Amino acid sequence: MLIGYARVSTQDQDAAAQIAALKSSGCELIFQEKASGGRWDRPELHRLLGQLRKGDVLVVWKLDRLSRSLKDVLTLMEKIAQTGADFRSLTEAIDTTSPGGRMMMQIIGTFAEFERAMLSERTLSGLDAARKQGRVGGRRPKLKMHQQQEIVHLVSSGQKTAADAARLFNVHPATVSRLLKRSKVP
Repeated sequence: MLIGYARVSTQDQDAAAQIAALKSSGCELIFQEKASGGRWDRPELHRLLGQLRKGDVLVVWKLDRLSRSLKDVLTLMEKIAQTGADFRSLTEAIDTTSPGGRMMMQIIGTFAEFERAMLSERTLSGLDAARKQGRVGGRRPKLKMHQQQEIVHLVSSGQKTAADAARLFNVHPATVSRLLKRSKVP
């Protein structure tokens, strides 16, 4: 079965041209939505994905009607493939029912994977440069240095238990445990 999906971004846009193209391509069922392509919470798209069966073909007028994000498009392609269905874009002539169409999607997937790897590499490089400049990422410590020293002193001298110190300084007991472990207090 050919199942169409038409999407427009705003309430004042009209999906009539998309619907006409989907009908002329032979779609028996068409899901229509007014939502941004960058959003993942699109109920009609999820209803459509839930109805896909082996042998069905999801048809869109243009690839960006499915999603604006390449990562999301690839995720959707995986979901479509897992059901045993195929995908066809009328404008870009992408058709996973043919070997050439499957190859095209694999090439797009390869570029997306390359971009993710490059992004990861740039992120790690940026974090390394920040560390060399003395900046450390992550959450700021809840306890100041003098408070940490006071907790270590109170627990190591036996004046307070670790649980009492945690309540006194309004921190989780695990915070005190990690502090004591770093300070090598039994």
